[in-house]
Amino acid sequence: MSLRVGIDFGTSNSGVAVYDGQRVRVLPVDPKNVLPEVIKTVLYITKEYRAYLGQEAVETYYRDNVNRQRRYVKQWAGEIEYRGADMFYMRDIFVYVDELKPGRLLQYLKTALRKDNYKGTQIFERYYSVGDLAQTYLSLLKKRAEDVLGETIDAVTLGRPVKFSESPELDHKAQETLRAAAHEAGFKEVDFELEPIAAALDYEQSITKPQNVVIFDFGGGTLDIAVMRLGDGDPSTGSGRKVYASGGVDIAGSDFDRAIIEKRMLSHFGYGKVKHHPEIMQMIEAVPDWMALPEMGTPINKNILDKAVQAKVAPVRLRALEHLIYNDLAFTFYNRVEAGKIALSSDGATVITLEDKDIALWELYTRSQFESDIYHYLVDVEKVLLDTIAKSGLDIQEIDAVVKTGGSSNIPLFTGMLGRLFGAEKVKESNAVSNVVAGLAIKARM
Repeated sequence: MSLRVGIDFGTSNSGVAVYDGQRVRVLPVDPKNVLPEVIKTVLYITKEYRAYLGQEAVETYYRDNVNRQRRYVKQWAGEIEYRGADMFYMRDIFVYVDELKPGRLLQYLKTALRKDNYKGTQIFERYYSVGDLAQTYLSLLKKRAEDVLGETIDAVTLGRPVKFSESPELDHKAQETLRAAAHEAGFKEVDFELEPIAAALDYEQSITKPQNVVIFDFGGGTLDIAVMRLGDGDPSTGSGRKVYASGGVDIAGSDFDRAIIEKRMLSHFGYGKVKHHPEIMQMIEAVPDWMALPEMGTPINKNILDKAVQAKVAPVRLRALEHLIYNDLAFTFYNRVEAGKIALSSDGATVITLEDKDIALWELYTRSQFESDIYHYLVDVEKVLLDTIAKSGLDIQEIDAVVKTGGSSNIPLFTGMLGRLFGAEKVKESNAVSNVVAGLAIKARM
Protein backbone atom coordinates (compact mmCIF):
# COMPACT_ATOMS: atom_id res chain seq x y z
CA MET A 1 0.00 0.00 0.00
CA SER A 2 1.43 3.38 -1.03
CA LEU A 3 2.01 5.99 1.64
CA ARG A 4 -0.54 8.80 1.51
CA VAL A 5 -0.23 12.16 3.27
CA GLY A 6 -2.20 15.35 3.64
CA ILE A 7 -0.51 18.64 2.78
CA ASP A 8 -1.82 22.04 3.80
CA PHE A 9 -0.18 24.32 1.22
CA GLY A 10 -0.95 27.56 3.01
CA THR A 11 -0.54 31.23 2.18
CA SER A 12 1.78 31.92 5.12
CA ASN A 13 2.58 28.46 6.49
CA SER A 14 2.34 24.86 5.32
CA GLY A 15 2.33 21.43 6.94
CA VAL A 16 2.35 17.69 6.26
CA ALA A 17 0.50 15.01 8.23
CA VAL A 18 -0.13 11.27 8.05
CA TYR A 19 -3.00 9.24 9.57
CA ASP A 20 -2.70 5.54 10.46
CA GLY A 21 -6.40 5.03 11.19
CA GLN A 22 -5.97 5.73 14.90
CA ARG A 23 -3.77 8.79 15.28
CA VAL A 24 -2.79 11.78 13.19
CA ARG A 25 0.89 12.63 13.14
CA VAL A 26 1.85 16.14 12.01
CA LEU A 27 5.41 15.83 10.73
CA PRO A 28 8.28 18.03 12.00
CA VAL A 29 9.33 19.11 8.51
CA ASP A 30 11.09 22.30 9.65
CA PRO A 31 13.41 21.47 12.57
CA LYS A 32 14.86 25.02 12.49
CA ASN A 33 11.46 26.58 13.20
CA VAL A 34 10.15 27.32 16.69
CA LEU A 35 7.27 24.94 15.88
CA PRO A 36 8.90 22.21 13.74
CA GLU A 37 5.48 21.04 12.52
CA VAL A 38 4.94 24.42 10.82
CA ILE A 39 6.97 25.46 7.79
CA LYS A 40 6.82 28.92 6.23
CA THR A 41 5.53 29.01 2.66
CA VAL A 42 8.69 30.79 1.54
CA LEU A 43 11.21 29.94 -1.18
CA TYR A 44 14.73 31.28 -1.62
CA ILE A 45 16.38 30.57 -4.98
CA THR A 46 20.07 31.39 -5.39
CA LYS A 47 21.97 32.51 -8.47
CA GLU A 48 23.12 28.90 -8.85
CA TYR A 49 19.42 27.82 -8.78
CA ARG A 50 19.70 26.09 -5.46
CA ALA A 51 16.35 26.29 -3.66
CA TYR A 52 15.62 26.51 0.07
CA LEU A 53 12.30 26.59 1.88
CA GLY A 54 10.95 27.48 5.30
CA GLN A 55 13.18 28.82 8.03
CA GLU A 56 16.30 27.76 6.13
CA ALA A 57 15.19 29.98 3.23
CA VAL A 58 14.74 32.94 5.57
CA GLU A 59 18.11 32.44 7.28
CA THR A 60 19.95 32.02 3.97
CA TYR A 61 18.27 35.13 2.60
CA TYR A 62 19.29 37.22 5.61
CA ARG A 63 22.84 35.89 5.54
CA ASP A 64 23.34 36.62 1.84
CA ASN A 65 21.35 39.81 1.27
CA VAL A 66 20.84 42.23 4.14
CA ASN A 67 23.14 45.26 3.81
CA ARG A 68 25.11 43.63 1.00
CA GLN A 69 26.98 45.46 -1.76
CA ARG A 70 25.30 46.16 -5.10
CA ARG A 71 26.78 46.64 -8.56
CA TYR A 72 24.53 47.53 -11.47
CA VAL A 73 25.47 46.66 -15.04
CA LYS A 74 23.71 47.43 -18.31
CA GLN A 75 22.19 44.33 -19.89
CA TRP A 76 20.44 43.81 -23.21
CA ALA A 77 16.80 42.83 -22.67
CA GLY A 78 15.47 42.58 -26.23
CA GLU A 79 14.23 44.65 -29.14
CA ILE A 80 11.21 46.78 -29.83
CA GLU A 81 9.75 47.62 -33.24
CA TYR A 82 8.61 51.10 -34.24
CA ARG A 83 6.15 51.35 -37.16
CA GLY A 84 4.32 54.36 -38.49
CA ALA A 85 3.37 55.60 -41.98
CA ASP A 86 6.42 54.83 -44.15
CA MET A 87 8.76 54.58 -41.15
CA PHE A 88 10.05 51.37 -39.56
CA TYR A 89 13.03 50.76 -37.32
CA MET A 90 14.24 48.50 -34.50
CA ARG A 91 15.57 49.65 -31.16
CA ASP A 92 17.53 47.67 -28.59
CA ILE A 93 16.20 47.72 -25.02
CA PHE A 94 18.62 47.65 -22.09
CA VAL A 95 17.98 47.31 -18.37
CA TYR A 96 20.24 47.69 -15.36
CA VAL A 97 20.66 44.54 -13.27
CA ASP A 98 22.45 44.00 -9.99
CA GLU A 99 25.16 41.49 -10.87
CA LEU A 100 25.96 40.92 -7.18
CA LYS A 101 22.42 39.83 -6.30
CA PRO A 102 22.82 36.38 -4.71
CA GLY A 103 19.22 35.15 -4.83
CA ARG A 104 15.48 35.86 -4.74
CA LEU A 105 13.14 35.37 -1.80
CA LEU A 106 9.56 34.51 -2.76
CA GLN A 107 6.51 34.34 -0.52
CA TYR A 108 2.71 34.17 -0.89
CA LEU A 109 3.13 31.41 -3.49
CA LYS A 110 -0.46 30.29 -2.99
CA THR A 111 -1.75 33.83 -3.50
CA ALA A 112 0.03 33.89 -6.86
CA LEU A 113 -2.17 30.97 -7.98
CA ARG A 114 -5.23 33.18 -7.53
CA LYS A 115 -3.92 36.21 -9.41
CA ASP A 116 -4.85 36.11 -13.09
CA ASN A 117 -2.48 38.99 -13.86
CA TYR A 118 0.55 37.27 -12.29
CA LYS A 119 1.98 34.61 -14.59
CA GLY A 120 5.40 34.12 -13.01
CA THR A 121 8.75 35.80 -12.52
CA GLN A 122 12.24 35.97 -13.98
CA ILE A 123 14.91 34.64 -11.61
CA PHE A 124 18.30 35.41 -13.12
CA GLU A 125 18.39 33.62 -16.51
CA ARG A 126 15.35 31.42 -15.93
CA TYR A 127 11.65 32.17 -16.02
CA TYR A 128 9.55 30.51 -13.30
CA SER A 129 5.83 30.23 -13.93
CA VAL A 130 3.42 30.14 -10.99
CA GLY A 131 3.30 26.36 -11.44
CA ASP A 132 7.10 26.12 -11.44
CA LEU A 133 7.27 27.93 -8.09
CA ALA A 134 4.62 25.65 -6.56
CA GLN A 135 6.39 22.57 -7.95
CA THR A 136 9.74 23.68 -6.52
CA TYR A 137 8.23 24.21 -3.07
CA LEU A 138 6.22 20.97 -3.06
CA SER A 139 9.16 18.84 -4.23
CA LEU A 140 11.34 20.16 -1.39
CA LEU A 141 8.49 19.68 1.11
CA LYS A 142 7.95 16.12 -0.13
CA LYS A 143 11.64 15.35 0.38
CA ARG A 144 11.51 16.76 3.93
CA ALA A 145 8.48 14.59 4.78
CA GLU A 146 10.09 11.47 3.28
CA ASP A 147 13.22 12.06 5.35
CA VAL A 148 11.09 12.20 8.52
CA LEU A 149 9.07 9.08 7.64
CA GLY A 150 11.93 7.09 6.16
CA GLU A 151 9.85 5.99 3.15
CA THR A 152 8.59 7.24 -0.19
CA ILE A 153 5.35 9.19 -0.41
CA ASP A 154 3.30 8.32 -3.48
CA ALA A 155 -0.01 10.09 -2.94
CA VAL A 156 -1.22 13.38 -1.48
CA THR A 157 -4.47 15.07 -0.55
CA LEU A 158 -3.93 18.79 -0.96
CA GLY A 159 -6.05 21.42 0.72
CA ARG A 160 -7.59 24.15 -1.37
CA PRO A 161 -9.77 27.17 -0.58
CA VAL A 162 -13.47 27.08 -1.34
CA LYS A 163 -12.77 29.63 -4.08
CA PHE A 164 -9.40 30.36 -5.64
CA SER A 165 -11.35 32.90 -7.67
CA GLU A 166 -14.91 34.13 -8.14
CA SER A 167 -14.50 33.12 -11.79
CA PRO A 168 -15.20 29.37 -12.23
CA GLU A 169 -12.71 29.30 -15.11
CA LEU A 170 -9.91 30.85 -13.07
CA ASP A 171 -10.80 28.71 -10.06
CA HIS A 172 -10.45 25.54 -12.15
CA LYS A 173 -7.23 26.81 -13.73
CA ALA A 174 -5.66 27.46 -10.29
CA GLN A 175 -6.53 23.96 -9.05
CA GLU A 176 -5.20 22.30 -12.19
CA THR A 177 -1.99 24.35 -11.99
CA LEU A 178 -1.54 23.11 -8.43
CA ARG A 179 -2.38 19.53 -9.46
CA ALA A 180 0.22 19.59 -12.26
CA ALA A 181 2.80 21.08 -9.88
CA ALA A 182 2.20 18.26 -7.37
CA HIS A 183 2.56 15.61 -10.07
CA GLU A 184 5.79 17.22 -11.28
CA ALA A 185 7.00 17.28 -7.66
CA GLY A 186 6.80 13.48 -7.64
CA PHE A 187 3.34 12.64 -6.30
CA LYS A 188 1.80 9.87 -8.41
CA GLU A 189 -1.72 10.42 -7.09
CA VAL A 190 -3.12 13.87 -6.30
CA ASP A 191 -6.55 14.78 -5.01
CA PHE A 192 -8.05 17.78 -3.22
CA GLU A 193 -10.25 18.62 -0.28
CA LEU A 194 -11.72 21.98 0.67
CA GLU A 195 -9.80 23.33 3.64
CA PRO A 196 -12.84 24.02 5.88
CA ILE A 197 -14.09 20.47 5.26
CA ALA A 198 -10.66 19.13 6.20
CA ALA A 199 -10.89 21.12 9.45
CA ALA A 200 -14.33 19.54 10.03
CA LEU A 201 -12.90 16.04 9.63
CA ASP A 202 -10.41 16.79 12.39
CA TYR A 203 -13.05 18.35 14.66
CA GLU A 204 -15.33 15.34 14.13
CA GLN A 205 -12.83 13.14 15.98
CA SER A 206 -13.61 15.05 19.19
CA ILE A 207 -17.44 14.94 19.27
CA THR A 208 -19.62 12.26 20.84
CA LYS A 209 -22.98 13.10 19.23
CA PRO A 210 -24.12 14.52 15.87
CA GLN A 211 -23.83 18.28 15.41
CA ASN A 212 -24.60 20.96 12.86
CA VAL A 213 -21.31 22.82 12.59
CA VAL A 214 -19.99 25.98 10.94
CA ILE A 215 -16.29 25.81 10.06
CA PHE A 216 -14.82 29.32 10.04
CA ASP A 217 -11.42 28.91 8.35
CA PHE A 218 -9.75 32.32 8.32
CA GLY A 219 -6.09 32.17 7.38
CA GLY A 220 -3.47 34.25 5.63
CA GLY A 221 -5.02 34.26 2.17
CA THR A 222 -8.76 33.52 2.22
CA LEU A 223 -11.81 33.11 4.42
CA ASP A 224 -13.45 29.71 3.81
CA ILE A 225 -16.72 28.61 5.41
CA ALA A 226 -18.49 25.25 5.47
CA VAL A 227 -21.82 24.38 7.09
CA MET A 228 -21.88 20.65 7.81
CA ARG A 229 -23.58 17.80 9.63
CA LEU A 230 -20.98 15.80 11.55
CA GLY A 231 -21.06 12.70 13.72
CA ASP A 232 -23.74 10.68 11.93
CA GLY A 233 -22.82 7.25 10.55
CA ASP A 234 -19.25 5.90 10.40
CA PRO A 235 -16.63 8.69 10.64
CA SER A 236 -13.98 6.43 9.06
CA THR A 237 -15.94 6.27 5.80
CA GLY A 238 -17.77 9.56 5.96
CA SER A 239 -21.19 7.93 5.75
CA GLY A 240 -23.77 10.24 7.28
CA ARG A 241 -21.53 13.29 6.96
CA LYS A 242 -23.22 16.04 4.98
CA VAL A 243 -22.08 19.37 3.55
CA TYR A 244 -25.05 21.74 3.58
CA ALA A 245 -23.22 24.70 2.01
CA SER A 246 -19.79 26.22 1.52
CA GLY A 247 -18.63 29.72 0.75
CA GLY A 248 -15.62 31.94 0.78
CA VAL A 249 -14.17 35.33 0.06
CA ASP A 250 -10.73 36.62 -0.90
CA ILE A 251 -10.11 38.37 2.43
CA ALA A 252 -7.61 37.31 5.09
CA GLY A 253 -4.46 38.04 7.04
CA SER A 254 -2.36 39.45 4.19
CA ASP A 255 -5.08 42.07 3.54
CA PHE A 256 -4.92 43.15 7.18
CA ASP A 257 -1.12 43.48 6.98
CA ARG A 258 -1.52 45.66 3.92
CA ALA A 259 -4.15 47.81 5.65
CA ILE A 260 -1.78 48.43 8.59
CA ILE A 261 1.01 49.50 6.25
CA GLU A 262 -1.20 51.74 4.13
CA LYS A 263 -2.91 53.47 7.05
CA ARG A 264 -0.12 53.64 9.65
CA MET A 265 3.32 53.04 8.14
CA LEU A 266 3.63 54.94 4.87
CA SER A 267 4.18 58.26 6.66
CA HIS A 268 7.50 56.84 7.92
CA PHE A 269 8.61 56.65 4.27
CA GLY A 270 7.50 60.12 3.15
CA TYR A 271 3.78 59.75 2.46
CA GLY A 272 2.08 63.11 3.06
CA LYS A 273 5.43 64.93 3.00
CA VAL A 274 6.37 64.48 -0.66
CA LYS A 275 4.56 66.57 -3.26
CA HIS A 276 5.08 67.03 -6.99
CA HIS A 277 7.34 63.95 -7.17
CA PRO A 278 5.28 61.23 -8.91
CA GLU A 279 8.26 58.87 -9.23
CA ILE A 280 8.86 58.98 -5.48
CA MET A 281 5.14 58.58 -4.73
CA GLN A 282 5.17 55.44 -6.90
CA MET A 283 7.94 54.02 -4.70
CA ILE A 284 6.13 54.91 -1.48
CA GLU A 285 2.87 53.40 -2.72
CA ALA A 286 4.74 50.18 -3.60
CA VAL A 287 5.76 49.60 0.04
CA PRO A 288 2.65 47.50 0.92
CA ASP A 289 3.00 45.36 -2.22
CA TRP A 290 5.32 42.37 -1.77
CA MET A 291 5.49 41.83 -5.55
CA ALA A 292 6.04 45.46 -6.61
CA LEU A 293 8.52 46.72 -4.01
CA PRO A 294 11.55 44.64 -5.13
CA GLU A 295 11.08 46.01 -8.66
CA MET A 296 11.66 49.54 -7.32
CA GLY A 297 15.34 48.84 -6.63
CA THR A 298 16.77 50.35 -9.83
CA PRO A 299 19.72 52.74 -10.28
CA ILE A 300 17.34 55.36 -11.71
CA ASN A 301 15.15 55.29 -8.59
CA LYS A 302 18.18 55.46 -6.32
CA ASN A 303 19.37 58.56 -8.16
CA ILE A 304 15.89 60.13 -7.80
CA LEU A 305 15.88 59.47 -4.04
CA ASP A 306 19.44 60.75 -3.56
CA LYS A 307 18.64 64.00 -5.38
CA ALA A 308 15.46 64.49 -3.34
CA VAL A 309 17.34 63.96 -0.08
CA GLN A 310 20.03 66.45 -1.15
CA ALA A 311 17.24 68.92 -1.94
CA LYS A 312 15.92 68.47 1.63
CA VAL A 313 12.66 66.83 0.52
CA ALA A 314 11.66 64.84 3.64
CA PRO A 315 15.28 63.63 3.92
CA VAL A 316 14.92 61.38 6.97
CA ARG A 317 11.86 59.61 5.58
CA LEU A 318 13.24 59.21 2.07
CA ARG A 319 16.50 57.82 3.46
CA ALA A 320 14.37 55.28 5.32
CA LEU A 321 12.56 54.43 2.08
CA GLU A 322 15.85 54.04 0.23
CA HIS A 323 17.24 51.84 2.99
CA LEU A 324 14.11 49.67 3.00
CA ILE A 325 14.36 49.08 -0.76
CA TYR A 326 18.11 48.88 -1.31
CA ASN A 327 19.18 46.96 1.77
CA ASP A 328 16.65 44.13 1.39
CA LEU A 329 14.77 44.95 4.59
CA ALA A 330 11.29 44.57 3.10
CA PHE A 331 10.84 40.98 4.28
CA THR A 332 11.88 41.98 7.81
CA PHE A 333 9.45 44.91 7.67
CA TYR A 334 6.52 42.73 6.59
CA ASN A 335 7.31 40.24 9.35
CA ARG A 336 7.35 43.01 11.98
CA VAL A 337 3.95 44.27 10.80
CA GLU A 338 2.52 40.74 10.88
CA ALA A 339 3.96 40.14 14.36
CA GLY A 340 2.32 43.36 15.57
CA LYS A 341 -1.02 42.25 14.15
CA ILE A 342 -0.75 38.87 15.88
CA ALA A 343 0.17 40.53 19.19
CA LEU A 344 -3.08 42.52 19.11
CA SER A 345 -5.09 39.29 19.36
CA SER A 346 -4.01 39.09 23.01
CA ASP A 347 -2.78 42.61 23.86
CA GLY A 348 -4.44 46.00 23.77
CA ALA A 349 -1.44 47.66 22.14
CA THR A 350 1.85 46.81 20.49
CA VAL A 351 4.89 48.61 19.09
CA ILE A 352 6.02 47.97 15.51
CA THR A 353 9.71 48.74 15.12
CA LEU A 354 12.41 48.45 12.48
CA GLU A 355 15.91 49.75 13.13
CA ASP A 356 18.98 49.72 10.91
CA LYS A 357 21.63 52.16 9.70
CA ASP A 358 19.33 54.70 8.01
CA ILE A 359 15.97 53.58 9.33
CA ALA A 360 14.46 53.98 12.80
CA LEU A 361 10.77 53.14 12.60
CA TRP A 362 8.72 53.15 15.82
CA GLU A 363 4.93 53.02 15.77
CA LEU A 364 2.65 52.51 18.78
CA TYR A 365 -0.40 50.66 17.49
CA THR A 366 -3.52 49.87 19.50
CA ARG A 367 -6.16 47.21 19.04
CA SER A 368 -8.74 49.97 18.68
CA GLN A 369 -6.78 51.48 15.78
CA PHE A 370 -6.41 48.05 14.17
CA GLU A 371 -10.13 47.36 14.42
CA SER A 372 -10.88 50.74 12.89
CA ASP A 373 -8.43 50.06 10.04
CA ILE A 374 -10.01 46.72 9.11
CA TYR A 375 -13.63 47.34 10.09
CA HIS A 376 -14.83 47.46 6.47
CA TYR A 377 -13.61 43.86 6.10
CA LEU A 378 -15.83 42.82 9.04
CA VAL A 379 -18.90 43.87 7.06
CA ASP A 380 -17.87 41.70 4.10
CA VAL A 381 -16.96 38.72 6.32
CA GLU A 382 -20.28 38.82 8.18
CA LYS A 383 -22.18 39.02 4.89
CA VAL A 384 -20.51 35.95 3.34
CA LEU A 385 -20.99 34.02 6.61
CA LEU A 386 -24.72 34.79 6.77
CA ASP A 387 -25.13 34.11 3.05
CA THR A 388 -23.51 30.69 3.43
CA ILE A 389 -25.75 29.78 6.37
CA ALA A 390 -28.79 30.93 4.38
CA LYS A 391 -27.72 28.64 1.50
CA SER A 392 -27.48 25.73 3.94
CA GLY A 393 -31.21 25.90 4.74
CA LEU A 394 -30.49 26.00 8.50
CA ASP A 395 -31.42 28.73 10.93
CA ILE A 396 -28.70 30.22 13.09
CA GLN A 397 -30.39 28.64 16.13
CA GLU A 398 -29.86 25.19 14.58
CA ILE A 399 -26.07 25.59 14.58
CA ASP A 400 -24.56 23.59 17.46
CA ALA A 401 -20.94 24.76 17.16
CA VAL A 402 -18.76 27.23 15.29
CA VAL A 403 -15.20 25.95 14.86
CA LYS A 404 -12.54 28.60 14.36
CA THR A 405 -9.35 27.74 12.52
CA GLY A 406 -6.60 29.75 10.86
CA GLY A 407 -4.59 32.53 12.44
CA SER A 408 -6.95 35.36 11.45
CA SER A 409 -9.85 33.64 13.25
CA ASN A 410 -8.22 34.64 16.55
CA ILE A 411 -8.56 38.38 15.83
CA PRO A 412 -10.94 39.62 18.59
CA LEU A 413 -13.01 41.69 16.13
CA PHE A 414 -14.08 38.50 14.31
CA THR A 415 -14.32 36.32 17.42
CA GLY A 416 -16.69 38.93 18.84
CA MET A 417 -18.78 38.84 15.68
CA LEU A 418 -19.13 35.04 15.94
CA GLY A 419 -20.13 35.32 19.60
CA ARG A 420 -22.70 37.98 18.78
CA LEU A 421 -24.29 35.89 16.00
CA PHE A 422 -24.18 32.40 17.55
CA GLY A 423 -23.53 32.88 21.27
CA ALA A 424 -20.05 32.79 22.78
CA GLU A 425 -20.63 29.31 24.24
CA LYS A 426 -20.93 27.82 20.72
CA VAL A 427 -17.66 29.28 19.44
CA LYS A 428 -15.01 26.56 19.68
CA GLU A 429 -11.27 27.09 19.65
CA SER A 430 -9.21 24.63 17.63
CA ASN A 431 -5.55 24.14 16.86
CA ALA A 432 -5.16 26.83 14.23
CA VAL A 433 -1.77 25.40 13.31
CA SER A 434 -2.63 21.77 12.64
CA ASN A 435 -6.32 20.99 12.32
CA VAL A 436 -6.58 21.57 8.56
CA VAL A 437 -3.53 19.43 7.78
CA ALA A 438 -4.77 16.79 10.26
CA GLY A 439 -8.10 16.65 8.44
CA LEU A 440 -6.32 16.37 5.09
CA ALA A 441 -4.38 13.37 6.43
CA ILE A 442 -7.67 11.76 7.54
CA LYS A 443 -9.15 12.38 4.06
CA ALA A 444 -6.01 10.93 2.43
CA ARG A 445 -6.48 7.72 4.47
CA MET A 446 -10.17 7.58 3.53
